[in-house]
Amino acid sequence: MTRLDDTIRVAGAREHNLRGVSLDLPKNRLICFTGVSGSGKSSLAFDTLYAEGQRRYIESLSSYARQYIGQLPKPDCDHIDGLSPSISIQQKTSSWNPRSTVGTITQIHDYLRVLFARAGVQHCPRCDRPISAQTREQMVARVLALPEGTPLMLLAPRARAQKGEHRDLFAELIAQGFARARVDGRIIDLSKPPALDRYRRHDVDVVVDRLVVRASARSRIAEALETALTAGGGTAILAPADAAGAPRATTAPQAAQRGASPDADGAPLDGDILLSSAHACTACGVSFEPPDPQLFSFNSPQGMCTRCDGLGESMDFDPELLVPDPTLSFLAPCVVALRTKPGRWRRHFYEGVARHLGFDLKTPWNKLPKAARDALLFGTGDEHITFEWRGRGSSWKHGGVFEGVIAELQSNYRNSNSTIVRNYYEQFMRRAVCPLCRGARLNPQALAVRLGGDEPGGPAPRNIHGVCEMSIRDAMQFFESLSLSGARGLIAVEPLKEIRARLRFLVDVGLDYLSLDRAAPTLSGGESQRIRLASQIGCGLVGVLYVLDEPSIGLHPRDNQRLLQSLCKLRDMGNTVIVVEHDRDTMLAADHVVDFGPGPGVKGGEVVASGSVAEICAVERSLTGAYLSGRAAIETPATRRAVGPPPSDAAPATRSVRSTARVRRTIPAPAPHPEQPPDAPSKPGRRRGR
Repeated sequence: MTRLDDTIRVAGAREHNLRGVSLDLPKNRLICFTGVSGSGKSSLAFDTLYAEGQRRYIESLSSYARQYIGQLPKPDCDHIDGLSPSISIQQKTSSWNPRSTVGTITQIHDYLRVLFARAGVQHCPRCDRPISAQTREQMVARVLALPEGTPLMLLAPRARAQKGEHRDLFAELIAQGFARARVDGRIIDLSKPPALDRYRRHDVDVVVDRLVVRASARSRIAEALETALTAGGGTAILAPADAAGAPRATTAPQAAQRGASPDADGAPLDGDILLSSAHACTACGVSFEPPDPQLFSFNSPQGMCTRCDGLGESMDFDPELLVPDPTLSFLAPCVVALRTKPGRWRRHFYEGVARHLGFDLKTPWNKLPKAARDALLFGTGDEHITFEWRGRGSSWKHGGVFEGVIAELQSNYRNSNSTIVRNYYEQFMRRAVCPLCRGARLNPQALAVRLGGDEPGGPAPRNIHGVCEMSIRDAMQFFESLSLSGARGLIAVEPLKEIRARLRFLVDVGLDYLSLDRAAPTLSGGESQRIRLASQIGCGLVGVLYVLDEPSIGLHPRDNQRLLQSLCKLRDMGNTVIVVEHDRDTMLAADHVVDFGPGPGVKGGEVVASGSVAEICAVERSLTGAYLSGRAAIETPATRRAVGPPPSDAAPATRSVRSTARVRRTIPAPAPHPEQPPDAPSKPGRRRGR
């Protein structure tokens, strides 16, 4: 006799077409519910066992929580004993939210955000140079890592690409006790500063100290670094010098281009090295916030693309839809979304653009040059334009920029709360990939953080979007070969462990062809179910009743064994797995099989057989057992139906219908009934057309 702790006992289940089913199911086993369609499998699995498990969970909550969740109806059943907390993985798309992806459903994207925020290398979105914050000790160690006896200069940047003569700056540096500076790559004496062109941009770096790398000079290097960071606003520069201590004749841009990487310890100094105590690009003069996991979330305002709001797609006005008749002039107006001719105030802006570019607004649209059409639709950018307003007896001029007609229409579309107005504008718009993020959903700062490229022969560096757009199999190979050293390697241990395990689960259930950025609404029912199955395996729950609805749907037979291995792994973790299936391999792999029948609908609702596969095969009344044992089989047809187009002389009659899109198309007419003459009406006594 089995103990209640090891058994789920169902008594008198009458949900839908079930006929008072009483059944004992072993716990911590893989159980397969099978039988003809409509025989009651799902009624017992989902509408009885899972529904009662959910109802009991809600009943265990406080009355305050239940008032928001609501009450679930009790299944039509006498009683169920030994029921565990239940989780349903049904054959349906898990989410229709366009923001949900394979990565977010499986929580892989959450671990990716932590990994890139803590172990990624941040780059400048403008110049693509690596940037990172360093402690004073790391900077001193970087200097001492240079070859022994290397001569160098320690500088502090004071001006970057700034116009002017900089006389006040030179006087300030002298007052602070500095004697030399590097101006546009040349070392000058601050007591005799050069006359700079006030209309050109200049770079000014003050020389803090000239050093020779030695282990005994650690205290001097630390003191000079502290002074340089204070004078340079958190940034210092290591510049090469010759053996005599004289600086090399290198300009700042050249040095920055061939500067050694901060990770290249032990390499000779062959260019400027930037040392920064803050996340800032000294070449561009742009500061950044330290990377945070929210920066890599396209659902967060901190990380999402500002144009498409993290969707990767945007609704933009299409010039072809805006101008259906290009023979009209702009003032007609040819842009139909404007609806009426522009008034005097709006027209004086258009006339200013036409006067600036040299074209006539009365010229037909298709005869205007492309530059004129682009300027009217998309604006003139930052270019300054002079507009002239002529009133009654007076005129005045004012300057500004012209954003274009499309920018005006976009503003009207976004600021409108009327559904009618928004629907009107949407007829001139098309959904396309966001031109700013190119479908990556993230802002440029998030996409400038990369992983990889640390080890020779390792994977090429990629940002988080580059990883998510790879197939799951390629992504798994990327993370398997990813090797990080130092503190970054220690930080990445746990995130990499979770990412690799969850990617392995997705490969095991046959989803290696998907990508992590695949949108959830585009997944089939079988794909969605197996993704949720992989997520549950990754959660590591124990003592749970899992109910699955035909997980093999849409799966290639060669991948069926990998799916069964995943189900067995879920069982071996200490869970009870109930699978509603028609697949033969699943039945053979199950520990316990329950056959419902004997027929569908009112002819079913009974348990025909229950037990192991051998016990099922021994039951004469079981249709499933007959096919599993070989007593029944589906014979191969002796003849096959011909494949190919029908002969030309046997073309079927056709009739014309009008579709909902008002497009006429031709479809085959239905064949007449064998007992009905071809010309007889479909319903006697009722003739169409009257």
